[in-house]
Parts: sequence; structure tokens; C-alpha cells
Amino acid sequence: MILAQLTDSHLKAGGRPAYGRVDTAACLRRAVAAINAFAPAVDAVIFSGDLTDAGSAEEFAAVAGVLADLRPPVFAVPGNHDRRDTLRAAFAATGFHDPAVEFCAGVAEGFLLRLIGLDSSVPGAPHGEIGAVQLDWLAARLAERPEAPTLVFVHHPPLNVGIRHMDVQNLRDGRRLLELLARHPQVLHLACGHVHRAISATVGGVAVSVAPSPAHAVDLDLDPAAPPGFRLEPPMLRLFRFVDGVLVSHLGVMDAAPGPFPFFDARGGLID
Repeated sequence: MILAQLTDSHLKAGGRPAYGRVDTAACLRRAVAAINAFAPAVDAVIFSGDLTDAGSAEEFAAVAGVLADLRPPVFAVPGNHDRRDTLRAAFAATGFHDPAVEFCAGVAEGFLLRLIGLDSSVPGAPHGEIGAVQLDWLAARLAERPEAPTLVFVHHPPLNVGIRHMDVQNLRDGRRLLELLARHPQVLHLACGHVHRAISATVGGVAVSVAPSPAHAVDLDLDPAAPPGFRLEPPMLRLFRFVDGVLVSHLGVMDAAPGPFPFFDARGGLID
């Protein structure tokens, strides 16, 4: 199974650039094209929040317009820039979100990996929180199929990454989430967004990653006094490959690059 992760596209109403500089709609279109062109074909896409910049229906319509060209199915959860009601309405046709709960979470079956998306959004606040009710919901979903290899995805990461202005916005009950996941060995990975950087860690035996945004990157400055800022780094895409029970994560640059060039000549010798 090949799984792609999108996150933090931050589309704005009317196609306006984010922060007066970033053409986020063009960035998302480029990511969709990269996913569609990948071989072997991508089986599914998870979208780990901040699809929009303000959560309006107009912004979600713009997101839907871009994602209409995406060939594999996409499953989305909200970030702190989104709104639950407008996200749920925009993705109603996927049938992913559990209609029995207020939070915007769901389960995707039918793949080699079971995909569980969580809602860490706190209306009106930049930080994240899962909450006791949703943690109980997650525990019940994990108990349903303990034999099924599972990937969980959520917007806010449950750990500090060293970028202070992002760490103050992380998942407030991240330790409780990690403790729950650690009790369920079928959970192979927790995939997050929010930080706009490629990050990986292992916390309490749980493999955690953060995917980069297809648009702007948060500046990699580990000085606690550093001011918030972003850079227009080469856009990257996180891909997961699940084969023979092993989940591997890759990062690929989306922009075209020279190559591929051969290592060996026609006689099988290493080119020198």
C-alpha cells in the first residue's frame, strides 16, 4: 500500500496569497499533480488539518475544487485554522467522519492499513486537544480490530519539536494519546501536521512523524528567543509504503529535478 500525506495547505478565500506572499492554491495543485503522477499509484491520501486559512465554506470550496483532480480517495481531519462544520460538509461524500460524535474524526477501512483520523482542533484557539470523550472513542475503535495494522493521523503533534512558537501550540493532552496508542501494538505510526516541517521521533515506543506543508515551511530556528517566521523551501511530500507488515516513510521533493541518471553502463560496470 502507498499512502500520501497532505497537510497545512492554508487556502484562502478568493485565491488570495497567505501572508501576502504564498500562492497556497498553486502549491496544493502542484502536490495533487505529484501524487497523481507517482508510480506505483498512491492508494489513499490523508489530509492532517489546516486545509484552509480561516475555515470558511468558500475556502473549503476552493480546496474541494483542487482536490477534485486527485485520483486516490482523501480522508481529512481539521486543524486549528479549519472549522469542524465546514470541513465535515465539504467531505460528506467520503463517509469518513463518524456521524455519531460532535468531533470530526473517522475510520477508513478497506486498505492494507486501517486509517484513523482524530480531531485535535479547539475552536478559537491555536493549540490542540483530543479530550477525554474522543480518547474513549479512539480506544473503542482500536479495540474493534486489534489484528489490523493501523495508522493514526491528527493535526497537532503530541511532543515538543524545539521550535518554541510552535511548541506552545502543540497537543495539550499528547501524553494521554501516546499512552493509549502504546497499549495497542497494531498502531504502527502517528502522522501529524501543524509544524510545517519534516520531523520524526519515537515517544514512549510510538513512532511519530510530522509532514511538511506543500506551501511554506516554518523557519528551522531552535533558538527559544527566535521570532516566528517562514521560508519558501522546496516543497516536499511524505509518502508511506506498507508492504509485508513493514511501514516505511519517505520524503520526496515535488519539484522536477535532473535525472534519474544511471549508476551502471551497458556492460554492468559502475560509471566512473
